[in-house]
Amino acid sequence: MTMRKRLSKKESWFKENNFKAEDEIYVGVDVHKVHYHVAIWHNGRIGCVYSMSSDNNKLLRDLKRIRGSLKNIVYEAGPTGYALVRLLRSAKLPAEVVAASKTPRMTDSSAKTDRLDCQQLATYAAKGLLTFVSVPTEQQESDRQVVRLRDQLASKRKRIMQQIKSLLLQHGISWPGGGWNEALLKRLRELDIASELMFTLNQHVDEYEFLCSKIKETKAELRKIFSSERHSAAIEIFKSHPGVGNIVAWAFRAEMFDITRFKEPKHISKYTGLCPRISQSGNTCRQGPITKTGRRQLRALLVQAAWAWYRNDPHARQIYNRLLRNTGNGKKAIIGLAKRIAIHLWRMLCDGCLYDANIVKV
Repeated sequence: MTMRKRLSKKESWFKENNFKAEDEIYVGVDVHKVHYHVAIWHNGRIGCVYSMSSDNNKLLRDLKRIRGSLKNIVYEAGPTGYALVRLLRSAKLPAEVVAASKTPRMTDSSAKTDRLDCQQLATYAAKGLLTFVSVPTEQQESDRQVVRLRDQLASKRKRIMQQIKSLLLQHGISWPGGGWNEALLKRLRELDIASELMFTLNQHVDEYEFLCSKIKETKAELRKIFSSERHSAAIEIFKSHPGVGNIVAWAFRAEMFDITRFKEPKHISKYTGLCPRISQSGNTCRQGPITKTGRRQLRALLVQAAWAWYRNDPHARQIYNRLLRNTGNGKKAIIGLAKRIAIHLWRMLCDGCLYDANIVKV
């Protein structure tokens, strides 16, 4: 007598249900490096929850079995990126990536597990409570990665610069003076200090020079990427705005990628994190600090561009002075200029026109 193989709970659920076109199925996936936790919301309740290895193709085979009733598949944005959503969409399955910061959270939750998280995602998807992120194409994501590489290298170089200064300060060595150029590096290498300290200092200086060379290579690659046909027209429009140079134009183009998805100026300010937090209760309404959502590096570049715009354009100085009178705070005034630059760039690209102070208004 042969032993009949015992079915798993997942296989039993698939076998017991006869899925029809009028059924409603939403799938929530809690995605991790090693394991996925999957919850299937079926006609008003969670029907099946299971865990599996992080195999996108295996998950795709499971979901194809309920293709006819499937309304949406969702998972939160995270370190695993967009490979899963692209695979599901290529198989003609509805799939979205959820903005994790905007997922509803229970304030009195007594437990948090991957199993519960996937069930919440499936339930919230069925009830329309989730906010989805825009998924870039592979080409757009690749271009954006090179921009972010330059940011990462610049951040590492800044840290090395701080380490060099800290080393000299710690040992009472006077700073040689001057900006970070070849002459300064030469003076650093010629300091009359103990051989052990000189060895440490030379290692830092070598790393600084290495990072400078890598930043130079990365900027050359960025020039090549953004002079291509898919970017050149947009970059020309962006650079026509006072204060906006290559770095800001490249970053704005890469981070916003599909700029036509923004319908109103407030969407741009929210995406860049340059809009204030609003606190309203009864008849009282207060504006707090900016939300700081989105990418910090893009926000910092827009602020740098705002200062350049302020220095070089009388129109910008008028706006700054008005904001300064209204707020009494220089930081808020310059943030206001940065927000206007982001909105200007959006409008200019949507209209396909160069900057004109008499036309572009916020």
